[in-house]
Amino acid sequence: MLKSKILVIKYYLLDAEWVDSTFFWSLNRSSPKNFTPYLALVENMEGESIFEVDSEDGVGADIISTVEFNHTGELLATGDKGGRVVIFQREPESKNEPHSQGEYNVYSTFQSHEPEFDYLKSLEIEEKINKIKWLPQQNAAHSLLSTNDKTIKLWKVTERDKRPEGYNLKDEEGKLKDLSTVTSLQVPVLKPMDLMVEVSPRRIFANGHTYHINSISVNSDCETYMSADDLRINLWHLAITDRSFNIVDIKPANMEDLTEVITASEFHPHHCNLFVYSSSKGSLRLCDMRASALCDKHSKLFEEPEDPSNRSFFSEIISSVSDVKFSHSGRFMLTRDYLTVKVWDLNMETKPIETYQVHDYLRSKLCSLYENDCIFDKFECAWNGSDSVIMTGAYNNFFRMFDRNTKRDVTLEASRESSKPRAILKPRRVCVGGKRRKDDISVDSLDFTKKILHTAWHPAENIIAIAATNNLYIFQDKVNSEMH
Repeated sequence: MLKSKILVIKYYLLDAEWVDSTFFWSLNRSSPKNFTPYLALVENMEGESIFEVDSEDGVGADIISTVEFNHTGELLATGDKGGRVVIFQREPESKNEPHSQGEYNVYSTFQSHEPEFDYLKSLEIEEKINKIKWLPQQNAAHSLLSTNDKTIKLWKVTERDKRPEGYNLKDEEGKLKDLSTVTSLQVPVLKPMDLMVEVSPRRIFANGHTYHINSISVNSDCETYMSADDLRINLWHLAITDRSFNIVDIKPANMEDLTEVITASEFHPHHCNLFVYSSSKGSLRLCDMRASALCDKHSKLFEEPEDPSNRSFFSEIISSVSDVKFSHSGRFMLTRDYLTVKVWDLNMETKPIETYQVHDYLRSKLCSLYENDCIFDKFECAWNGSDSVIMTGAYNNFFRMFDRNTKRDVTLEASRESSKPRAILKPRRVCVGGKRRKDDISVDSLDFTKKILHTAWHPAENIIAIAATNNLYIFQDKVNSEMH
């Protein structure tokens, strides 16, 4: 069993329970519950942890909107549409339970954002967490940035397992003593207590964006970060909340001339002067802040020429880049559009060096996907720790993995119904037509309400986190799990 933890700010330690022979987390705002999961991943993906959020506010508030590992992979944070952040901690291996390494458990839960109303613009501001980014750890405390559409907040996460006792001027309840009763002096001592996790807001960065914030990225200098909305990118200092510097502005003088918007942005992992941003037209712009204060003129433009034979009404919509990620080495960029993931070399602007089809079988269904708005879904992508495998989500709770070295790919399903603890996940296959194998699923049977938009990969190990609506799945490579 876990050590007793007090989750400060509304939430309390949760008790373990089994549901349908599958590990299952349920978090309710009034009576939270939790359990200890077993982890697992890839072609030999084993075991399954599920974190499901239930709320009195309805399912909408519980939908997970972002997932992010910290730089060591020991902590995993998720944000949801209800403005809450849940942090999971990886448990260390113990002598009594040598195989418990890798298990993630609820570490802290707090309300990051509340719904607001802009009276000047008569605009309701959602509490939904758009992005979470961890800051590199500088001391015993952890720090993270979370943002909704308008406001970015810096949070500090600290632990306390000792409390001071034996004050001279205060009693046990913390009230000041009558000085006339103090007849002797004593040295205060620290005594053990149940572990307490405290989350406190350190900075609030507001009023920096006119449009909805779609991404934030922490610079490698560990002092600054940037935030991007549809038309502008701002540079902030982590210690200064009342001003930011606008480094990209693509807003035209006349909004009728607007042809594209910014969809995502990220700093280079090693060079603090470089960053990239993607657009709804499918292009990437690499900018160098050494060139000028306003980076409207990019250093490099990465764009793939369109094949005229494939031109259609939906071409521009499906070419919009929904996510861009630098590789850990900093040499490559990974982008996701509606149907593909692409790998770009920073030294080659004319075309991607690798293109992988995520669900090309949907190309014939773009009309119906346009009518039900699924064509506008924004899928994310992720690198593994060695930049050799990439991952992205799809529909029907499927997620795809592509091995860059062997060129093999696999489709896996994040589902409570189809997996048991420690069971190896079986590859899934979508059948377009013709003969169907036993376990194949027809493209007409895909459930487009079940979609995996948000994924994250442990920075060093084969552990992945998959957000499927209001469920969080954590998988681990079977080979790694057997080594522990």
